[in-house]
Amino acid sequence: MSHSIDTHAQPTGMRLHPTLVMVWVLLAAALLTHLIPAGQFKHAGKLVVPGSYHAVDKISGPEALFAPSPPSSKDKPAHAASLVSLVSVIPAGLIKTAPLIFMVMCVGGMFAVMRATGAIDAGIDRLLHATAGNLYVLTPVLMLTIALGSTFLGFISEYLVIIPIMLVIAQRMGLPNLFAMAVVGVAAKVGYVASVTNPVALGVAQAGLPVCSGMGPRLGVFVLFLSVGIAFVLLYLRRVAPRDVKDKAEHLPAARLTPRQTAVLLCLLAGCVALVIGAQVWDWGNPQLAAFYIALTLLIAAVGGLTPARTADLFVEGMKSMMLAGLLIGLAAAVEIMLRDSQVLDTIIASATSLAAGHAAPVVANALMVIEMALDVAIPSVSGKATLSIPILAPIAQASGLGGQTLIIAFLMGSGLMNMITPTSGMLLAYLATSKVGYGEWVRFIAPLLAILLLLATAVLALASVRL
Repeated sequence: MSHSIDTHAQPTGMRLHPTLVMVWVLLAAALLTHLIPAGQFKHAGKLVVPGSYHAVDKISGPEALFAPSPPSSKDKPAHAASLVSLVSVIPAGLIKTAPLIFMVMCVGGMFAVMRATGAIDAGIDRLLHATAGNLYVLTPVLMLTIALGSTFLGFISEYLVIIPIMLVIAQRMGLPNLFAMAVVGVAAKVGYVASVTNPVALGVAQAGLPVCSGMGPRLGVFVLFLSVGIAFVLLYLRRVAPRDVKDKAEHLPAARLTPRQTAVLLCLLAGCVALVIGAQVWDWGNPQLAAFYIALTLLIAAVGGLTPARTADLFVEGMKSMMLAGLLIGLAAAVEIMLRDSQVLDTIIASATSLAAGHAAPVVANALMVIEMALDVAIPSVSGKATLSIPILAPIAQASGLGGQTLIIAFLMGSGLMNMITPTSGMLLAYLATSKVGYGEWVRFIAPLLAILLLLATAVLALASVRL
């Protein structure tokens, strides 16, 4: 697997390395810590207390920039980013996201081992031969399945293992890598936008409301947005698919799966079932998922007839292929750490909410969505945004006559739509690295769809503000 996630179309001299993109984002965040005043909300447990925001003293400018290290005591003034913290925050981000990084690397190792058994390639060849290469049928089915998992069960990191399989399909049919990213990325992100019963997104955001309340409107959003997303991907497929795409499928060898290869695919299927059970019943996090992928790798190697030495070599090579993804995830986390340590996040929230208050209900509903979109850059975590923003936004929504479900929809749409392009989203960067697609290429592709969905979201929120 290639170590690069940028496209082949750009000359080497013009290529913008994804690591450099994240460094520029980190530098921009450091600049903001000097420009934005520091402030804090009081906290009740993990949740903030509405109306408790107060400004705090902050050291900024040259005095902060050349300081040896920021103060560690909460009794001391806030401290804008220094040259020392600008560097030290990078390993801090890597440490914070170590479980996710290790899980992503284990996915790369597992797929390398699984690919070496020949089961994936043979299985895909049979699938494409059986469907006569009709990607206009296969694509919607795959996207619907992925979206259902994310909107009902909250799956997102689990789909990293699907992207390499989609890459093989794209390669077999002469399609660009972007096709694989589009199928998985659009479906998974749209599922999160709706979050019909997604426990990850709704766990904190829906606090105080009945667990299954508001499902009807969110299900309608899911159907509408996914239909648009599937149509968008199919239009892209029509534009990039080779004219002989069906001939390619028909001429693929209808290779017979060996007993070992069949057993490997059955192990993979059983593994997918175990992922669902583990995530929903045992509440697996990234460490448990990483351990599961290691165990599944050993099982696949044994069933596939690979020697221990060969398995070890393949697993290490697969992990190496995900090193860039891990670095990008750590850099993305470093941005959030820098903003939090400089105590400017609460100021951003307080300023944004003051602008939203006092307007008509449809305006406030859409303003809340915009606030969540802005927050997504600083806090890509859905549950993290809910913990910080929902207690503050809820009184504004209530004062404007908005129901609790309208606030939830605004929160989900703001978080989910922006997360399609957020450069600080570790999971988005992992998706791009796994699919070997450059960030710039992805933004150019998804921008039209994002614009369409934003227009629909504006209309949905305006309607919800007077109906819910």
